Amino acid sequence: MRRSVKLRLSFLLTAIASYVLGFNLLPESLSNDTEIAILGVIAAVYFVLLPILYWVWIIKAGKQKAWKLLLIFSLSGLMARLSFPAEVASYFEFIMWFRYPIIAVLLLIELYLMASIAKGLWQARNMKGDPRVHIVDKYQDEDDKKRSLALVLASEPASWYYAIPWFSRQHVSSDNAIELLSGKTWMWLLMLLGTLAMSTVCFMLLSLWSELVAIIVTSIIAYGVVFVTANYRVSKHYSLYVQQDKLVINNSMWGFLTVNIAEIAELEVGTWDKSSALNNNGSAEELLCFGRGVNANIKLQFSQPQTYFGALGQLPEKIEQLYLVVSDPEALAQQLRVKESEQQQVLTAAV
Repeated sequence: MRRSVKLRLSFLLTAIASYVLGFNLLPESLSNDTEIAILGVIAAVYFVLLPILYWVWIIKAGKQKAWKLLLIFSLSGLMARLSFPAEVASYFEFIMWFRYPIIAVLLLIELYLMASIAKGLWQARNMKGDPRVHIVDKYQDEDDKKRSLALVLASEPASWYYAIPWFSRQHVSSDNAIELLSGKTWMWLLMLLGTLAMSTVCFMLLSLWSELVAIIVTSIIAYGVVFVTANYRVSKHYSLYVQQDKLVINNSMWGFLTVNIAEIAELEVGTWDKSSALNNNGSAEELLCFGRGVNANIKLQFSQPQTYFGALGQLPEKIEQLYLVVSDPEALAQQLRVKESEQQQVLTAAV
């Protein structure tokens, strides 16, 4: 797991633990110095500790925009309104005015999903490949920000394209695959049950506050069944394939990378410890490796930096090398070498 991902998970767990402690430790009213001290400590955690951790672990480590710091302040303000003693919580009353805009936003999201589903189905009817591959080709001369946004939008038709076998019937076949946990049938069934269970629990909890919000949120979560199915089929059948002159790598549906085969400067078959490796200076560095297992068995070195789009395209990252755990490394290496040789012959003939 990449360091940036570990830090994100660490912050998420820290934030959840902080808010849970706040709800359980804070008194209903301030009647003595001890309760005031507890309030001061929790307030410091909400509005000092968590923003600092967010700045260091998310913004700095993940190279995110500084304005996103407002998100954690807004969330802490909402938690303060709900958990602080009444005489202090009243100062955060303005947060509750966001209730109606939130409902409006959820309605817009619901309408957008309905429209995007119809649009995605229409676009996927005759698609002969992953829509995201076409998006990357179309916006290859644009900056990463524009390509990331395009990939996020393309994830909708891509989900339907992979979730329904009839849509992907003309997909390029692949004789190799990355060893991914999401490609296991039992994991797919577990994710389906988890999605449906989460949808049910959210409806039961939110219906106590607002049935309208409960229905909207529940339907959005239940819609995740399409993504879960697409994630399973991509991981099992289409995690690694060659399309025309490109090597397409799907780290499930979450991560996406296309590489021009001519830009693969070095391809090695061997064994590398996934925890660390040596860079050109001889010092240890963190690996970017796709696949389950202790050791990677394929190493790709690129002649120029490639853009790996993580989190459905929202977290672009420049990489110069990549390690894979594949089912048949020798066959993959041979396929790429043959394809590279064919490209060189075409270029020679053109000259």
